[in-house]
Amino acid sequence: MKDQKNVSMKLGKGLAGLALKVTAYQVNTACCWISHQPKLPEGAKKLQKFK
Repeated sequence: MKDQKNVSMKLGKGLAGLALKVTAYQVNTACCWISHQPKLPEGAKKLQKFK
């Protein structure tokens, strides 16, 4: 039971790290469709490399 909890914690941390990297990538790229540029959440704007 204890080992299963450790594995799920490691998996959760890895997934959170991946989500952060994907979000940082998406914030710094533009949509290829001119008419569809979705609005960014306030928390994601902190990851922008440009203003």
